[in-house]
Amino acid sequence: MTSLPERAARRCYAVVNPFHSALYFSPDLGREFARAGLDDARAAYFAARAAPLGRAGAGTVTAAFYNFRHDLVARHIPRAWESVSPEDALDARLRAVDSLLRRLLGEEVLASKELAEAAELALRATEACARPARPLYAANADLPVPEAPHLAYWHAATLLREYRGDGHLAALLRAGLDPLEALASHTASGRGMSPKWVLASRGWSQEEWEAAEKRLRGRGLLDDGGELTAAGTELRKALEDETDRLDRAPYEHLGAAGVARLTELGGALAGAAQAAGAFPADLIGKR
Repeated sequence: MTSLPERAARRCYAVVNPFHSALYFSPDLGREFARAGLDDARAAYFAARAAPLGRAGAGTVTAAFYNFRHDLVARHIPRAWESVSPEDALDARLRAVDSLLRRLLGEEVLASKELAEAAELALRATEACARPARPLYAANADLPVPEAPHLAYWHAATLLREYRGDGHLAALLRAGLDPLEALASHTASGRGMSPKWVLASRGWSQEEWEAAEKRLRGRGLLDDGGELTAAGTELRKALEDETDRLDRAPYEHLGAAGVARLTELGGALAGAAQAAGAFPADLIGKR
């Protein structure tokens, strides 16, 4: 097996993941769930992402998602299942993905040999993912692979995203970062969601955010200006390195040439989606 260049797996993941995560910022998700009987955009997010787990309760969803305030999760789960079953939620999710990708990329891209190749490569990578201690990955891995290439690629991107995410949570626990400390330190790195988006989407208050920053300062990870210290920068680097270690199997299985090609194809698809407005302009940033 050809060894991968340094950070090749991380770079590949970084361009594949947006194909999955664009769904959560789209009007298509709320619209399809409203048609299915769940007329609440926030509840639609929790139902869409948790549906592979079955009729899960709030505790399970909070544990699997990690960085959402439990009170917010409990406001919507398990009540969402009274309006839409997990099975119907999965159908609504896939319809939303189809609508979103047709709108962002257009029929020509969806029918292209490049997208079909990206789907084939990403699915091949997922063959090396393992279920133990990866609840969100494992739940999605039990779902059938859609036939349409754009939906198959989205499915594969979902598997790769949740596989890496499950591993990342293990790294966060090892580093002793609670959910909001993880978010605040990531934001301080310049690579995470802005505080505006964290507070709006994760259920935390401004006071709780400031308390998390205070705890990080107490550990010497954040300075008085809200920037990572040298120790904080090193911790975030160690977190990503550990996440890479836990996430290496699918990319090693794909091999250096496959990873390079998937990175090329995924980068073009993610770039086109971004240019079409897949994500809010102010999503990422320290302020």
